[in-house]
Order: sequence, then C-alpha cells, then structure tokens
Amino acid sequence: MKITAFMLGALCASVTVQAQDKGPFRIGAIVDMTGVYSAHGGPGGVQAVKMAVEDFGGEILGRKIEVLSADYQNKLDVTAARAREWYDRDGVSMIIESTDSASAIALQKLGKEKKRLTIFAGSASSSLTNENCSPYGIHYVYDTYALAHGTGAAVTQNGGDSWFFITADYAFGHALERDTSAVVKENNGKILGNVRAPLNTADFSSYLLQAQASGAKVIGLANAGTDTQTAVRQASEFGITQGGQQLATLLVFLHDVKGMGLQAAQGLQFTTGFYWDRNDETRAFSKRFYDRHNGMPSMVQAGMYSATMHYLNAVKSAGTDDAEAVAEQMKKTPIDDFYTDNGKIRADGRMVYDMFLAEAKKPSESTGPWDLLKINSVIPADKAWRPLSESACPLVKK
Repeated sequence: MKITAFMLGALCASVTVQAQDKGPFRIGAIVDMTGVYSAHGGPGGVQAVKMAVEDFGGEILGRKIEVLSADYQNKLDVTAARAREWYDRDGVSMIIESTDSASAIALQKLGKEKKRLTIFAGSASSSLTNENCSPYGIHYVYDTYALAHGTGAAVTQNGGDSWFFITADYAFGHALERDTSAVVKENNGKILGNVRAPLNTADFSSYLLQAQASGAKVIGLANAGTDTQTAVRQASEFGITQGGQQLATLLVFLHDVKGMGLQAAQGLQFTTGFYWDRNDETRAFSKRFYDRHNGMPSMVQAGMYSATMHYLNAVKSAGTDDAEAVAEQMKKTPIDDFYTDNGKIRADGRMVYDMFLAEAKKPSESTGPWDLLKINSVIPADKAWRPLSESACPLVKK
C-alpha cells in the first residue's frame, strides 16, 4: 500500500509538472479595436472573452487560462500573420474573432492547416460553413444567410418587392447582397440594380442618389458598422425615406442604432441573435458586462462570451485541447445559456438557434439611453439558417 501511495503521488506530481511545463492555456481574440467594427466586437469582445474565462474559474487542464488579444486593423495580412504567430510561437489553442469576412476565411484556412479550433463570432460570410467549411471551424453568432432570410424575407413579403443594393465592396458585402437577392427573388421580388462602396466610406451621397433614381421601393444596405450609420443618416438628410423609399439595413447592431440616434434609426427592421433587454437572463448578463465596459453588449460581444464558455466546457469534458476532440464535444453538447436556450452546432460548424426580427423604437417609445429596440417576432432556427440539404460543405453527409 505504501508503494502504491508513493506511485500515485509520483504520478500526480508528474502530471502537475507536465501541466506547468506547458505553460498557460492560451486563447487568442482578434478583433477590430478602433475601426468601423470596433463597437460591435472590439475591446468589448475581448472583455467578454475574459469574463467567460473568469466565470469558468480561470484554469483548465491544470493550467492557468490566458487571453491574448490583437487588433487586426481591418487587414487580411495582419490577421494571418498574427494568427500564425500565436499558433507557432505562443501555443494558442483556439482563436475567436470579430473581423471582416475575408480575414475570417483566411483564419479558417490557417486553422485547418494547423489543426486548431477557430470560432467565428463577428464575421458574417455564410461560406464559412458552406464551401469554405472546416472540421475545426465553428460559426457561432450570425451569417449572411440568416440576415437575408430574416430581414430580406420580411421586407419583401410586406410589399417591398423591388430592391436596389448599396453594397460594401468586399467578401461580406458581396455575400450579403447575393443571399438577400436570392430571398427577394424567391418571394417574387425584383432586383433593379446595385452599386459597390469601399469600406469606411465617408460620403454615400452619390450611391444614395443612384438608389433613389432607380425607383426601387427598397434600398438594401449590404454593409455594416459606421458605414451603415453614415448611409442611414445621409439618407434621412436627403429625404429619401420621407419620399417613400424604404431602407433595409441588412446588418445592424445595437451600437449602430445608438450611434445613429432613434430620430434617424426609428422604424428600421433587422435581424439579430441577441438583445440585452429580452428577458431576466439577458439583463443579468448585460448588467455585469455594462459594469465592466460601460455599455450594453452587442450580439457579437454576448456571443463571444457564450462561445468561449461553450468551448472551455468542451475542453474540460474532452480532457484535452485537441481541436478534433473539442469540436466533436462542442457539436454534441446543446447550448443552453443566457444567449440561447436551443442552440446546437451542426456538422458544418454552424451554430443554429432562434433569431429575432427587431425594430428600432421611436424616440417617444424609449425610456432610457439603451432602450432602443423592440422584438417583433421570433425566426425559428429551422427557418433562419441554410438547410443542410442545400450545403456545399464536404463534412455534411447527404
């Protein structure tokens, strides 16, 4: 018995030393810290990841959890270089992002090459779980397919049957225009034209005038962040909506509505996965987040917390940070938290859950600085996301 006890003690000591030798368990959060998307992910997204780590207990597999963060500066090459550095030099086990879609696709390819798990929280391209899917990639918060089938379908079915798009000229905008155009046509609508605008455009006047001249009932804004805010404000200044044309803001975050102000944003309908004031659980999390960040969480920031916690629980259950084992555990474990109570991750890496059709309140309806939205309807998971029967992802068995 003494020998057995000695051997067990030696084994435990060996495991402890091995854990110490590996150093911290590292997670990387790469976001836009100061640019057009910084309010939606940015420092708040990093804060959300750190909150999840703290709530989990700060340690896993006998190692202290460390969160690395970086500003990708809206540049694909910066994203790829930093991610490769994290993997090769710093031993990062998982990267969670809030970047543009082109950078996210680059991260997907690098994660597949390195066999490391990547969680996509802020990027939108539905190709991440379609033709560009990976066994190590999880798309958690939203995508262009869900945005199109939420907002696009609702607007078209309510009489907005002719569209003109003002589209961000990169992968995200192109994907959002493509997916929304398909929905409009499915609902017997017509596409009258489009124009492409560079990222971080300061003056949308020429694009808005082209949209106005098209005679389309709906001007679809296939952009995001401060680009959306600028376009909406200038459309209001030019009297476009007062003239009878409707704006369809295809990707809007809580912070966009706050940035535009309810006077300009009132009546905008859009699809979201999270709103801080929806129920007691969302309010409790959001109050904690507000106390640390001095602002209510966007759906990306709330999703980054939820995804990080789901990942850490999967690592704990699997007993390893091996990407394949952890991804399998994440896919077989339902997601039931403040973010969603019916989430599940499919074979293609898409986290599917109920989405919401939201509307910006009128100034007279708001009771406080963050009382900005009302939820008009629930979009069931089986209606919000691309069916696996239509998937081009090779991981999907048909």
